[in-house]
Amino acid sequence: MKLYLKVLIGLAVAVVTVFTQNNNCILTGNSLGNLTSIQQQCTEIVIENFTVPANQSLSLRNLRNGTTVSFRGLISFGYAESLGNLIVVSGTNITVIGEPGHLFNCRGERWWDGFADNNGKLKPLFFLAINLRYSSVSGLRIKNTPQRVIAIQSSQQVVFSNITIDNFEGDRNGAHTTIGFDLNESSDITIQGSQIVNQDDCIAINSGTNSYFYDNHCRGGRGISIGPLGNRSSNVVRNVHVRGCTVVNSADGIRIRTFANTTGQVLDITYENIQFQNIFDYGIVVRGDLRGNRPTGNATEGFTIRNFTISNVQGWVRPSAISVFVLLAEGVASNWRWSRVNLTGTRNINSCTGVPPNSGVQC
Repeated sequence: MKLYLKVLIGLAVAVVTVFTQNNNCILTGNSLGNLTSIQQQCTEIVIENFTVPANQSLSLRNLRNGTTVSFRGLISFGYAESLGNLIVVSGTNITVIGEPGHLFNCRGERWWDGFADNNGKLKPLFFLAINLRYSSVSGLRIKNTPQRVIAIQSSQQVVFSNITIDNFEGDRNGAHTTIGFDLNESSDITIQGSQIVNQDDCIAINSGTNSYFYDNHCRGGRGISIGPLGNRSSNVVRNVHVRGCTVVNSADGIRIRTFANTTGQVLDITYENIQFQNIFDYGIVVRGDLRGNRPTGNATEGFTIRNFTISNVQGWVRPSAISVFVLLAEGVASNWRWSRVNLTGTRNINSCTGVPPNSGVQC
């Protein structure tokens, strides 16, 4: 009997201990005071019904190797004008999960004023993945971000899947520069099965290698973009594969842009099985004439755009749009292979300068 009681008491202590440890790994309320200790002690972290205080960041930069971070309930943010980050994640073998029913409600309308991130009101970035390696981010539901949504910097081997970005309300309320995914100096990044509704690039690949964009739906904004390149610390984009995506109600479908009088490389780019609907400006645009982020009409040498493949791009553009527009200096482009590009609806003819021979580009 005594032995039986001792076993029961021991089990009770063990249960209480586990329960206490789990509670200590939950961040809730509106204070970041114990976030450091949670990261030091826990590998299963839950952030639930939490408000990030104004002018502060939910900084998950000290996560232990192999940590899982789960978001539950409503995650909201205090208001402050800032060019900082609302959430930052770093680490190795990290798993970030949005649990069913959760929502990041950024209430970006408090910042929206029709200007870019560094003009007008200062606007924070929503989610920065920096020095994130061999990790995954899945299931996040994000609404009304102040500006850029997910920035990926100096990261390797990360998969983003089933992400929902809903900035639809920004269309009529002055949202600007709400880039869905912004990639810089990273490698082996996969983005798949996601829904992006915004007012700027669905994805902007600005530098890095091995970027994969699969089975995503882009609505609004400026389509699937590389660049603009030329004025960055790194101006090389290599091995981009875009497959099975749709671009709807957007200014552009596919675009590659570089600044005039700069140097860099865009190499081994493939788009396949892409569907367009209701494109306003350009179905496919490749240009090397930017100055101050604006086109000049005068493309210059300095860049290499080589091994550029497009296969099976279908859909329609508005009558005022241009299906295909290429403006490059001679010698910039080489080894292009385009096939089955069928974009209807325009009243304008395609415009092409600097297209390499035997490319299959219809101009």
